[in-house]
Amino acid sequence: MFTHLVSSTAVERSTYIVHVDKSVMPKAFTSHHHWYSSMVDTLTQSGPTTSDVSHSKPSLVYSYDNVVHGFCALLSQAELKAVKNTLGFVSAYSDRQLKLRGNTGPGFLSLFDSIPWSVTVAAGSIDRFFTGTLSLGNGFTVTGWTLFPASALVEKLPLYYNKTVASCDSTQLLSEQVPFSNIIICENTGSFFSQLEAISRSNVAAAVFISDDPLLSIDEQFPWPGVVISPNDGQAVIQYAKTGDEPWASMKFKKTILGTKPAPAVEYYSSRGPSRTYTRILKPDLMAPGSLVLAAWPPNLIASKIGSSIPLLSDYTLLSGTSMACPHIAGVAALLKASHPNWSAAAIRSAMMTTANPFDNSNHPIQDKGRNNTFASPLAVGSGQIDPNPALDPGLVYDLTPQDYVNVLCYMNYTKNQILTVTRSKLYHCSNPSPDLNYPSFIMLYSNESTAVQTFQRTLTNVGDDAATYNAEVVAPAGSKVTVSPNMLVFSKKFEKKSYTLNIEYKAEGNETNTYGSIVWVEDNRKHRVRSPIVLSPEVMITR
Repeated sequence: MFTHLVSSTAVERSTYIVHVDKSVMPKAFTSHHHWYSSMVDTLTQSGPTTSDVSHSKPSLVYSYDNVVHGFCALLSQAELKAVKNTLGFVSAYSDRQLKLRGNTGPGFLSLFDSIPWSVTVAAGSIDRFFTGTLSLGNGFTVTGWTLFPASALVEKLPLYYNKTVASCDSTQLLSEQVPFSNIIICENTGSFFSQLEAISRSNVAAAVFISDDPLLSIDEQFPWPGVVISPNDGQAVIQYAKTGDEPWASMKFKKTILGTKPAPAVEYYSSRGPSRTYTRILKPDLMAPGSLVLAAWPPNLIASKIGSSIPLLSDYTLLSGTSMACPHIAGVAALLKASHPNWSAAAIRSAMMTTANPFDNSNHPIQDKGRNNTFASPLAVGSGQIDPNPALDPGLVYDLTPQDYVNVLCYMNYTKNQILTVTRSKLYHCSNPSPDLNYPSFIMLYSNESTAVQTFQRTLTNVGDDAATYNAEVVAPAGSKVTVSPNMLVFSKKFEKKSYTLNIEYKAEGNETNTYGSIVWVEDNRKHRVRSPIVLSPEVMITR
């Protein structure tokens, strides 16, 4: 029972999240919510009122019993101290605003708060292109990109180009110098989003935007008639506007092209690994569609706009970000759990990762928009793009238990209470701390001063229906030697486990470079391929 009492007047209070060990709830209470309410209701406090968040007494805001065990409450400092002395208290911290950390790419180590027991998802593009067609009076036609949401009549209007206003960043200048009902050409000199805002507040009829901004393809608002074209096509359009006899242009909107290549690609904004939270686990895990995803939307909120004053409402809209990619993974995970109810969360993650596709729809390695469309490394794409059908039947999985994760927390010198905050149970122990996990990927950090050697221990579980034999196929990262022992795994029955070691030797030569490889366990009949990426990364890049 909770017995701490103090005198009562209004005082300054803040919101706190309190973690509680629910296993020690006194039998007098019928529910944990009842127990938490009793804790808070018993409190009183003295002191002057000094804040707008003051209340006459402490109050329970919310009870938690799924993701965490505990409650949220408005408490003073003295009341918080009293709570810390109660039965079942684990930890407490003040409520605070957290920033989204998945869209901070494309820099190395731009991935934050990626814990080993989570699934960390990169955001990729979709093989779909929303087009606008620009037709010039000289017969030249170019297909560009647009998300203008209406059918606008842009037919044979004068095409205007003037170097003075071509930056298109001043609504006043545009309104003063561009003739009414003209189509203006905006050069690739600044932010496309600023140009679009300025254009939508001016009196121009439409705009041709010349841009190669990698963030263009995720813009969700296009409030004014316009088409975005490449710098190469832009030169031809400018030349016609400067030299043509009464140059004019027309635009057509609302056409979608499907099956565009190459796709998917890692989006510019998607955060890159390794994770600053724990660098010994390769993150992100895999990639899913994240840009311009058709998403449900509150019908009473503005979904898009025409100009600066005409709002458009809808039950759906296009959204971008890793917050759009994650639901794809969650949905696939739910389907896998329904199909395989006895699989652990780690087994489900493994199935998704080892069957992910590292190639795009042109059968080339997935590209990275944050690296000028060059090869996307596992630090950007993880194991590859989620592929749900193979994930239903992965052949082998890397499984984990909660104690395995606790061993990592013990290695990181977490206190008992900190570990209890995560596990919500006292059943786990720190008798075998370990920095490594039975994870479906590999990352080795090396020093530039010597030859680096690291051995990884892994265990695979056969989730196929029959006995099976698998052989290891290794692509060693540049400058390294990778040895797998044994290089053949023979499973005689379903759910049988087999272990192997993967040993990496790397000679550091002063080059601060990430290198990449993979190990694939291939079934004799080629039915299953269980692939894991390998990354070698210099410690100096991690610790800067």
